[in-house]
Amino acid sequence: MTSVLATPVEGFELDVPVLVIGAGAAGMVAALSVKDAGGEVMVLEADPVPAGSTALSAGLIPAAGTRFQAEAGIEDSPAHLADDIQRKAQGENPQGLLEVLATTAAPTIEWLADRFDLPFSVVNDFDYPGHSRRRMHGLPSRSGQELVDRLRAACEAEGVDIVCNRRATALYHERGQVTGVAVESPHGRERIGCKSLVLACNGFGGNRAMVAERMPQIEHALWFGHDGNRGDAVRWGDALGAELLHLGAYQGHGNVATPHGILITWAVITSGGVQVNTEGRRFWDESQGYSEAARAVLAQPGGIAWAIFDGRIADIARQFQDFKEAEAAGAFRSADTVSELADLCGLPAEALAATLAAIPDAGADDFGRVFRGPELKPPYVGVKVTGALFHTQGGLNLASDARVKLANGTTSPNLFAAGGAAVGVSGTSDRGYLSGNGLLSAVVLGRIAGQGAAAQTRMELTDA
Repeated sequence: MTSVLATPVEGFELDVPVLVIGAGAAGMVAALSVKDAGGEVMVLEADPVPAGSTALSAGLIPAAGTRFQAEAGIEDSPAHLADDIQRKAQGENPQGLLEVLATTAAPTIEWLADRFDLPFSVVNDFDYPGHSRRRMHGLPSRSGQELVDRLRAACEAEGVDIVCNRRATALYHERGQVTGVAVESPHGRERIGCKSLVLACNGFGGNRAMVAERMPQIEHALWFGHDGNRGDAVRWGDALGAELLHLGAYQGHGNVATPHGILITWAVITSGGVQVNTEGRRFWDESQGYSEAARAVLAQPGGIAWAIFDGRIADIARQFQDFKEAEAAGAFRSADTVSELADLCGLPAEALAATLAAIPDAGADDFGRVFRGPELKPPYVGVKVTGALFHTQGGLNLASDARVKLANGTTSPNLFAAGGAAVGVSGTSDRGYLSGNGLLSAVVLGRIAGQGAAAQTRMELTDA
């Protein structure tokens, strides 16, 4: 099927000022941004209810210099956030886009809190790898599903139309401008016209052929994202002559409980836990991050590992809904001695004991990981995990107002993108992903894209 079509001579069945494709965090924030700017907007969602990749996440958004940090006694700045992100990506990110995200994150979090009553707070009892400050902002349950639910409630309160069971299948364009979309619905094919379009339909992790082509090193990993991430934005953008960037970048995760398929927060590692393989031995520096952990774990025998921590760490991790669900599902093994834990996990007791005994009380180990204590103590806890692909981080390159850049050096006049549809700030592979980068791009670019689309639509209506 052709992904980009000429504007139909018979016109459209429906015309809207701003159209948003996708009702995850990026799309709903974009819609709220349009409404806040005084515009009219419709959101199309392929699923029966809004969810997307956001619902599968922990719902945490990094932002620097917020009042929530100040209340917690945390000093931070957008410059520190930008430096941390760029350092993790080894300088591979577009600096202009990075600075926009870093400087706009705090105002966006506070706007969502003040304007739409989202009760954010800072995760303040452990550190995420690569972040020099505690700056992860989340809702009470620390779950992406709560973020989706609250954004949906805000959209309903603002009169935003979210039309579900509508999958956009093609874009219409004329003289360099997007004029509308073709939509498949339970009632057949529809044509919806628009003055501005926001692509918030995420990346291509659910398209196995694109994953195999762009990131073959992770093609056989468990797919832990949303199946609707089929690469539509990349396909449409390519047909329109858009500039595509960093299509080999992705976020992996090496701590998904198997066979339960439940994410185990990386807090179990950053708080002092370790990963061992089926031989009971550690195999890498876990402080590098959970994205790199996917490949590290998949390289072990059977593509699995065991995350080993203790009761103290479990108490910290219980603030996350996913952890509580994994616990309720019986994913964890707990014992008062290392030998008993090894038996429960099917690991060599002598090797596991030697591995845990080799963890230093303070300082660097043989892998280069720095431990700061306290040491693991009974009860010991283990959970079998595997590596997974969560979402892609490459996509459409953007100008500072979230307009799509074209390969000829210009920008589209009325096509905007946010979240996984756009290039992220995670460099060119998996190693550049810093915790929260996905929702940072979704929420912040969603707000910017909504503002830009509303302004563009007003300009077009005035000119008309």
